[in-house]
Parts: sequence; structure tokens; C-alpha cells
Amino acid sequence: MSAPPRVLTVAGSDSGGGAGIQADLKTMLALGVHGMSVITAVTAQNSLGVQGAWELPVQAVRAQYRSVVDDIGVQAVKTGMLASAELVETVAELIGGTDAPVVVDPVGVSKHGDPLLAASALDSVRTALLPLATVATPNLDEVTQLTGVRVDSESGMREAAGAVLAYGPDWVLIKGGHLAGDAVDLLTDGTREHWLRAPRHDNRHTHGTGCTLASAIAAGLAKGLSVPEAVTAAKEYVTGAIAAGFALGRGIGPVDHGWRFRPR
Repeated sequence: MSAPPRVLTVAGSDSGGGAGIQADLKTMLALGVHGMSVITAVTAQNSLGVQGAWELPVQAVRAQYRSVVDDIGVQAVKTGMLASAELVETVAELIGGTDAPVVVDPVGVSKHGDPLLAASALDSVRTALLPLATVATPNLDEVTQLTGVRVDSESGMREAAGAVLAYGPDWVLIKGGHLAGDAVDLLTDGTREHWLRAPRHDNRHTHGTGCTLASAIAAGLAKGLSVPEAVTAAKEYVTGAIAAGFALGRGIGPVDHGWRFRPR
């Protein structure tokens, strides 16, 4: 029996299971690829927020990456929470030597507003990580963190995309989920534009949306889809996951990574 396509996530652990490594692996399983992980940080996290976060040593991150890539190999890499400049630069060095498409989710803060990236690491994300990205997937808050551009309407998304593309990714997906109206995203390489729209679901249980979307894109790329095809399929998957998001604990619950397998 042949192995399915292999995708590696390099990200932090979410003890509540809604985001981070846990969301990435659930998404990969749901989309038919073999998920593998390099854990960069451990968080104490639940539906109410992040109660604590601890970075792993650089040597532990490097050892995990080399262990997987040198033996098993990868068809795509996805990055999430990288926490510090040292970890960003280490991961960029590792990815730079790997022949596979890369999805960079420049995680800055959690759904609850807890910081997941040191301010001192932003320059490393701009100069070391984004130039390696096949697709970068910032939300509007992350666009502002990285570029200073503030977007408060759909018309500003093109400027935001240009500001992120200036740092060197092949494609950027500007996620407009924080705007009013339909959930609209802009995918562009600076020449071609794809506007992706979906109805906004009245469901506050959306923890893990960004991790899930980036992992779904990586899964599509590992299967050999083009960037627009992978992003379109990922948008469809995450829209269904948001619609099926469920209450968990006393705060914001997660999207449902297994929504396609539930009885309707």
C-alpha cells in the first residue's frame, strides 16, 4: 500500500485541541494526507484563552525537523506559531534547504488576543521567512503587524496584498474574515487575482480557523494542486468547518475539522 502525500507542520501545541499542531493534524487527516509535526512551543490553552506558553529549545526544533525530513520526506510544509526571532530564523534556515512548497501562517496573536510572537521576531518573519513562502496567509491584524497597513474595507485588501508581497512570498492570501459582510479573501501573486467569497455563518465558535485554512492549503499543494486550486479547496473546507463549529468549555469553541464525516 503506497503512503499518502506527506505534510509537515511546524507550529505550537494547543492543549485545548482547537488550533496549532492539533488543528493542523486533524485537518490533514480529514483531507487525506499524512500529517507530521515539529513542535516549536507548548501552550496551556483552552476555550477562554492562553494561560501560558513555553518555547522549545532551538536544538529540539532542529532535531525534530531533520528527523522527519531526512527519513520520511515531505511534499509540503506549513508554519504556524514560531514565538521568537531565534526560532523563526532556525525554521527559515531549515525550510530553505527543503524542496517542497511552503505555507506560512504568520501567527501573531491567538483568537483571544494573546500574543504568540515576540515583537522582536517580526523583522525575522519579514526578512527570513516570508521570502520562502509559496503562500503566506495573514489575517488583517497580522497584515498590520507586518506592514503597518490597516484594512477596514474590502477595497483596502489589494494594498495589503502588495505590502506583504513586497517581502517576497510567491502568493499572498489576505484573509478578510474580520470585515463585515461575506467572508471574502484575496489571493494574488501581484499579477493574477482570485477573490474568494463565502457566506458568513452566525457561529462564534471559530477557534483554529487560521491554522485550519493554512493546513488545508498545504494538503492541497502536497496533492499536486496549483496554488489557486489548493486555496479554493481549502476555503470550501474551512467554511464548512466554521459552520459546524461547536461549543466547548466556557468560551470560544473550535471549528469542526471532521464536519464532512458527521451525520447531517
